[in-house]
Amino acid sequence: MQITGSLCRAGRALVQWTRTQLASESGIEKADIRAFETGDVDPGDEARAVLKRALEAAGAVFLDEDNLGAGVRLRFTERDVKQLRRFEGEGGSAGEDDV
Repeated sequence: MQITGSLCRAGRALVQWTRTQLASESGIEKADIRAFETGDVDPGDEARAVLKRALEAAGAVFLDEDNLGAGVRLRFTERDVKQLRRFEGEGGSAGEDDV
């Protein structure tokens, strides 16, 4: 999956990186990242792949397009997974709902 400028911007926001930080981690110029995120320039396949790898290393997970569209989310940490598993069993069994 190749990322778009919007997904790059969203991924950067999720990992709380500035364009300067992404430029430092990826080796892509800050001005080029800005132009890509605003839709002014297509940096090419290689630059998109480099940006994606840098954001993934920081914790972004890019979701392939399906009937809801492409997306990005944060990777769960081991601690997050433990919390989610603990919450799954809380509240007892589901009952009838005649609302």
